[in-house]
Amino acid sequence: MATIRKTGAVALAQVVSAVLLSAGATAAAQAADTDKVFEIYGFAEADAIYDTGRMDPDWDDAFRPSKIANPEGEYGSDGQASLSVKQSRFGVKGTLPTSEGHAPVNFKFEFDLFGVGSDAGQTTFRLRHAYGEWGSLLAGQTNSIFMDIDVFPNVIDYWGPDGMVFWRNVQIRWTPWKTEHSSFAIGIEEPSNDVDPGQIREFDPTLGNNLQSDEKVPNLAAHWRTSGDWGHVQVAGILRDLGYDSKGTEENGFSNKPKGSVTGWGVNLSGSINVFEKDKILLQVVYGDGIASYMNDGGMDLSAQGQLPSEAYPDGKAHAEAVPLTGIVAYYDHYWNDEFSSSIGYSTTYVDNTNLQSDGTYKSGQYASANLLYTPVPSVMVGGEVIWGDLEVLHGDTQDDVRFQFTVKYNFGIKL
Repeated sequence: MATIRKTGAVALAQVVSAVLLSAGATAAAQAADTDKVFEIYGFAEADAIYDTGRMDPDWDDAFRPSKIANPEGEYGSDGQASLSVKQSRFGVKGTLPTSEGHAPVNFKFEFDLFGVGSDAGQTTFRLRHAYGEWGSLLAGQTNSIFMDIDVFPNVIDYWGPDGMVFWRNVQIRWTPWKTEHSSFAIGIEEPSNDVDPGQIREFDPTLGNNLQSDEKVPNLAAHWRTSGDWGHVQVAGILRDLGYDSKGTEENGFSNKPKGSVTGWGVNLSGSINVFEKDKILLQVVYGDGIASYMNDGGMDLSAQGQLPSEAYPDGKAHAEAVPLTGIVAYYDHYWNDEFSSSIGYSTTYVDNTNLQSDGTYKSGQYASANLLYTPVPSVMVGGEVIWGDLEVLHGDTQDDVRFQFTVKYNFGIKL
């Protein structure tokens, strides 16, 4: 009987132990589940737009000074209207716990419907963000390290201020130092060069058509940022190897020459100043050589400087040069009350062109806007905006455009 009672006690203990272990595992699983975050978000938006001037038809739904008709009449007579849903956006983001004692994995995947590049003018899927982040290491496509998204003003125009550094780039980023108010990040980013052949065809009629960018080294970018109740300041820098070569073979007389590279660099100082309860003053100044690929609008990274063929120089003389560029942003976001807000400001991009760039090449662009937005409930926004901009070209005229935009936007989102 004692043996039976002992065996029964052991069995009971084993059952109790199994139940406790199972409960512990369930509790651990539930705790792990509570650490998981998965969010679906986005918005549906419709923009009604009217231009008093004329834009490149592929860019009717975004105000880019570089796309203003110059010379006048280039794209037809003045006055154009359009309606667009291209700003509509969909995304998912979340956090996944890893093993105990290790940082979680954060991720984000987001797209809108604004076609660019070969899809310019179309309503089609456009990738905005696709990245993961574990601790101090981030990899994928997101805002450039050289960029400060927090100086983008509360405008409803899709493109925004032309003088702002704005580029979502593929990157591998390391943030070795991050505190509650400050951080330092450094990383490599995908290289891409905008080469302007300018008047190189004067050396050889086929040469300009064969020049292309040559990316052998990734861009190196870094920024330091600090913030507080007063606002934030960010200082960013970039270093680039701007390469170029030629398409063609020795049989065609090219042998991939001319080719070479020059160094590009840039410094971006940006920040915000908090005023009153919710208002912000947004400021940015950027300067560099060969940084146009990172700008929101206008310019070129690389072009030619030198002497065209002449009696004194029968063969001419030219070399590649990283084109200097300056960008400025100054905006004020004001909140009249919980429902009404406005944003007003000015931006410009200025290029110090080389002497072998062609007439009609982008020289400078200006952008100014003001709006009134109404948000009756958090998920609905209705607003109007007026935008003015101009485009100045090298050895040519300055042409401007005024745009009126009316927007209705419905936000959605859910956490699972």
